[in-house]
Amino acid sequence: MNNNLQKILIIDYGSQYTQLIARRIRELEVFCLVYPYHKITNKLLKDINPSAFILSGGPKSVLDKNSPKLNELILNKNKPILAICFGMQLITKNLKGKVKKAINREYGHTLINIKKKSAIFKGINKNRFKVWMSHGDNISKIPVSFSITSLSDSEIISSIEDIKNKIYCLQFHPEVYHTDYGLKIINNFLFNIVKIKTRFRLKKFTETKILELKNQLKDKKIICGLSGGVDSTVTAYLLDKAVNKNLFCIFVDHGLLRKYESKDVSKIFKKKFGSNFIKVDASKLFLERLKNIYHPEKKRKIIGKTFIEVFEKEAKKITNVKFLGQGTLYPDVIESIPFFGGPTAKIKSHHNVGGLPKKMKLKVVEPLRELFKDEVREVGRNLKINKYLLLRHPFPGPGLAIRIPGIIDKKKISILKEADYIFINYLKEKKLYNKIWQAFVVLLPIKSVGVMGDERTYSYVASLRAITSVDGMTADFYMFNNKQLKEISSLLINNVKGINRVLYDFTSKPPGTIEWE
Repeated sequence: MNNNLQKILIIDYGSQYTQLIARRIRELEVFCLVYPYHKITNKLLKDINPSAFILSGGPKSVLDKNSPKLNELILNKNKPILAICFGMQLITKNLKGKVKKAINREYGHTLINIKKKSAIFKGINKNRFKVWMSHGDNISKIPVSFSITSLSDSEIISSIEDIKNKIYCLQFHPEVYHTDYGLKIINNFLFNIVKIKTRFRLKKFTETKILELKNQLKDKKIICGLSGGVDSTVTAYLLDKAVNKNLFCIFVDHGLLRKYESKDVSKIFKKKFGSNFIKVDASKLFLERLKNIYHPEKKRKIIGKTFIEVFEKEAKKITNVKFLGQGTLYPDVIESIPFFGGPTAKIKSHHNVGGLPKKMKLKVVEPLRELFKDEVREVGRNLKINKYLLLRHPFPGPGLAIRIPGIIDKKKISILKEADYIFINYLKEKKLYNKIWQAFVVLLPIKSVGVMGDERTYSYVASLRAITSVDGMTADFYMFNNKQLKEISSLLINNVKGINRVLYDFTSKPPGTIEWE
């Protein structure tokens, strides 16, 4: 860890938004770490030497006996503190203010009114603006030495501050995109209050990571799981810089890739890595193990386990392989298990991090584990990777298996491959592809009656999914116009045998996830 780099320590109290705080800080090129509240020790604080603390929100009430407590070490460090939602209530209770159960809970969009000039609101020219609230407790009495800086339209205390001790508390969530001026508020805390000077630059990260990998791997042989997606591609290029000829890229075709994906990936990476690129066609094995499996978590676990087994089998053909490289990203880890073991609720496992067998024979190396998708693309640009590879939409490790809810078979895979190919090509032809974060087709496990050429049909229903996002942590559905939806629907129904009805998914994240399974 670079001791010259100023760091923000985010204390996680279990909020689903905690990682968004980290994302916003990264956007402002400031380095941060997330640790759960119960892992804070003197040694940890000494090792990290944070310039400031941010206390997250959380699902508990400070009025509950078993709710998380504020570690006194945080206050004793006399460093600036930004306390959000549950964090604000924790500070209030700990400093002898009063918190009470709310009669009317504030959730969602709420208007607040600035009552006092504050460094935290510097540069915001409106005295009334929209924020995102999510709380069931209110502050009824502020601690001594604090002052109220804003109230909601319901006259509920929305923010307080202790200027002398540099403690700033917000009842709302500035990290959520729904909050107006949220990034500005975080910016004010980092640069006007904490006075951060050193920036976290991704170019520097790239250089440092290569050196770190060289020291870790020491020219030992490493196998990299290469799918052709952005994550595994950047991982492979980073590892190549670190170990050069000792990198062996294995591409496992599990039969659940997009149409022509296997051929395209093989061509590109055979040219880059030569004889160190190995293709394994394991499609029969994966399909056999997925037979009659309908539960999404079981699918992921089976694919993850089989994926590693295939790697281990290939590793035996290469002498003295010690490491396995994977393109795991920060959001993958967040949604599987919290990155630092915090109390955030598990949403779903990812094949990179949730499906590994307990006794794996290779040591896993995940050089991108700390980064978000857009940061990975920036690292890719630093490595001068082809734009075609960098700008591709994300594609899940389990592939089409999680885009076919229910039982999978060859026929369904074939139908979905064709539908996906037509949909993606349409987006590229209409110059919509780069405006959309991710787009795909889901083949639903139901059939519907239709009429084609005066004949009755009984075929599958397909659902289109297209979303916009910055980092994959939150997302909005892309709003096609009527003409575009009609054209896409017509293309699929007229050209894909097996589909006679097309739906569009109007769901944001949250409450939904990007993938269906």
